Amino acid sequence: MAVSTSITPFLTAAGRPVSTPLRDVRAISRQMVGHFIENVVPCGTLPGEALDGDVTTVTRVCLELTRSMLDGRDQPGRMERIQAAAADWAREGIPIDTIHNAVHEGFKLGFDLVLTNVAGHDQDMIIKVARRLTEVQSMITSAVSAAYVRELRSVVSEHHTAVHTLTSALLGGQSTSTMARECGIEIADRYHVIALALPAHPDEFDPDLDGNVVARRKLRRVQAELANQCVGKVLSLLSVEGGTLLLPVAEFDEPALDALIAGLSGAARVPVRAVVMSAAPAEIPRAAEQVHELVEIVHRLGGPSKVYRPHELAFEYQLTRQGPAREHLSSVVDALEAHPELLQTLEVYMATNLQRSRTARELFVHTNTVDYRLKRISQLTGFDLNSVTGICHLRAALLIRSHRGGGTADVLRLERQAGSRAG
Repeated sequence: MAVSTSITPFLTAAGRPVSTPLRDVRAISRQMVGHFIENVVPCGTLPGEALDGDVTTVTRVCLELTRSMLDGRDQPGRMERIQAAAADWAREGIPIDTIHNAVHEGFKLGFDLVLTNVAGHDQDMIIKVARRLTEVQSMITSAVSAAYVRELRSVVSEHHTAVHTLTSALLGGQSTSTMARECGIEIADRYHVIALALPAHPDEFDPDLDGNVVARRKLRRVQAELANQCVGKVLSLLSVEGGTLLLPVAEFDEPALDALIAGLSGAARVPVRAVVMSAAPAEIPRAAEQVHELVEIVHRLGGPSKVYRPHELAFEYQLTRQGPAREHLSSVVDALEAHPELLQTLEVYMATNLQRSRTARELFVHTNTVDYRLKRISQLTGFDLNSVTGICHLRAALLIRSHRGGGTADVLRLERQAGSRAG
């Protein structure tokens, strides 16, 4: 970005340019850099070559630009050099607040030097000098900010592409050693392979809103929370419906995973469900296939928002496998197909963890109505909902039905309502 510098009248005091104290720019720039090291705390942690090189050079350029502006002269190319340095610092990861603090401290020192040359003169001259210096500081700060942010966006885009490419390679079972080295990302010995299910936010169903926009905003909130909690240690492929995370096992223990999913649920404002298992890099493709199969089961059942481990879902997983037991159980609730209100009641009753009063509230009916319907369900299916055996069989039948793609509308409706209350 080219920044034009306005040429303004020459400022003098007692016949001398007010910029005279800034004449020895090399000596003053070295003095300023020493001041930065002592007073701008982050500057003290910068590499010596950065201080001796770019920082000193740019400080000298800023002084030259300031002196020329006080003298009413233009200095072609000075602002471009400042912008180039700011871009380099962004790529090197030097915090922008460090840069702005240094600029601010430099102008304080420069202002003090210039004031010694105009201290005995009228207030009007001091005001003119202050305004001119403020104008120069504003120009430099704006130029630094614009160049830094532009370069930072480029760096973030490059990193995002690298992460996406590397994650896809790991999930695809491809060789990643060369790719990881080129991306600057270290491959861990083992990963938590996590499948995420992101339910739709209630606003995605609002006819007055653009559902796609709402979904993308949900995803951006999740990505921001993920970046905040994982601090560059996560490999991810996400969409508005969910996706895959790869987290180094050595960096994240079990409580950390639980806290992460809780944080993602809060950010998404919907109940996020996850299934995790650990795997070496070569085992990731198979592990990812398994956790995604399991998270689909959990999502269809409308289970609580949490991190699930495979052993917790052994029963549900086995019921979805082909076999005579599945075929028998799948027919258990067929008798309810002709009675949608009964099937709906059973689904909600199971989704609310057998809570009659909550089932009644969700269905907007009296608890007596729920009791009557549960009795009818027992009569039609032959399984008593007052017994553990009956509950287990009917729950299994609903699970198999949901796996086949059969009616989970009420479970999904409960999710939307829960998400609405959480949001």
